[in-house]
Amino acid sequence: MAEAIERRSIDVVPAAERHGTPVSQFTLWFGANMQVTAVVDGALAVVFGADALWAIVGLLIGNVLGGIVMALHAAQGPRLGLPQMISSRAQFGVYGAVVPLVLVVIMYLGFAATGTVLAGQAVNKILHVDTAAVGIIVFGVLTAVIATLGYRWIHLLGRVATVLGILGFTYLGIRLLITADVGALLGAKPFDVVTFLLAISLGAGWQLTFGPYVADYSRYLPADTPERTTFLATFLGSVIGSQWSMTLGALVAASGAGFLANQVGYLGDLAGPAGVALLIYLVIVVGKLAVNCLNAYGGSMTLLTTVSAFSRATRIGPAARAAYTSCFLLVSVLVAIFASADFLDNFKNFVLVLLMVFTPWSAINLIDYYLISRERVDVPALYDPDGRYGRWNAVALISYAVGIAAQIPFLAQKLYTGPITEALGGADISWLIGLAVTAAIYYLWSRRTPAPIDT
Repeated sequence: MAEAIERRSIDVVPAAERHGTPVSQFTLWFGANMQVTAVVDGALAVVFGADALWAIVGLLIGNVLGGIVMALHAAQGPRLGLPQMISSRAQFGVYGAVVPLVLVVIMYLGFAATGTVLAGQAVNKILHVDTAAVGIIVFGVLTAVIATLGYRWIHLLGRVATVLGILGFTYLGIRLLITADVGALLGAKPFDVVTFLLAISLGAGWQLTFGPYVADYSRYLPADTPERTTFLATFLGSVIGSQWSMTLGALVAASGAGFLANQVGYLGDLAGPAGVALLIYLVIVVGKLAVNCLNAYGGSMTLLTTVSAFSRATRIGPAARAAYTSCFLLVSVLVAIFASADFLDNFKNFVLVLLMVFTPWSAINLIDYYLISRERVDVPALYDPDGRYGRWNAVALISYAVGIAAQIPFLAQKLYTGPITEALGGADISWLIGLAVTAAIYYLWSRRTPAPIDT
């Protein structure tokens, strides 16, 4: 078993251990997106007022736009051989990178907890038990095992989730066509710009929140893997998988109110006979397990990156990674057990808040890597607070803060609606503002600084 556990953590993956092809990126991200939380995300636009047709179109636009940003992060993996957030020290400084890292951990915990709630329901259906905590704990243990084993097992799970997801979601789509007048669901409401922009934001937010860990799963590819190939494999896997799931979500939400009360149970009922429903619950568990392992693995890597910034460690062993993974999952399971029953509304706001804090980070990372540094990174300096990247990078941190602040007047949240958003009738375009403002400020400010040396 010890040989099966991944040895690498925050350190550079050496050339001798590089393996695989970009196809693995497609199956990983396709399988991770063919899951029930993506179905819920797609349903949200309809739940909050959009016509199913325009919700699907808006979600597609958002997935494509966000998927481009997400896949650009993935293309960094083979070149650097590093976890995503370690490489962000080149922009924020060794200590400064901890600032977005804290928010990344909160993101992973949020997605792990909300996903565990749904997966736990499916586990309980399979086990025929009613106590919610049972399914949540069982699912948490399964996640801990795979995430601790690491990279190879996570990719294997992605391939399994891809096959099961295609079979299961195709079947559910056919059942929906049989049991509902899908044609009548499309175009039933007039176009509404506010809910259309909400759908775009939900799709974009879904993709953009993968950005802080997407390179963690491409860093083992050979260094000479073409960036375009890595980009396309990741982009297509994530966008096709998420759009498929979200389209199903928009349609089931439009077909009736049953989905709102019990998302997992509704899909089981849609499946029909009890034996088939059991298989659909298994598909739900495997799909959620695929993405939850990404959250747990990414969460532990993020915590290790934070700790290593101050300890100056360049490598952390499997035992420490296992301990951090277990602690992370313990917290997420506890959150899931005590989560609010108002799941849909809370999840919508959670996704949009994350969009607010991660679009500036993505803008800084991508502008610096592709336009300022031009893919040149001094890797040893990423682990040295006294090196060329320093402890804190004021340019990145101030740009990041300004990028977040610039979005506040454009927010459309449960607790706060910005004045410009009110003038626009409630349309939330804050993520576009965050990308544009941050990119402009950081590019104009940082292009005067010396570029990192070639490595």
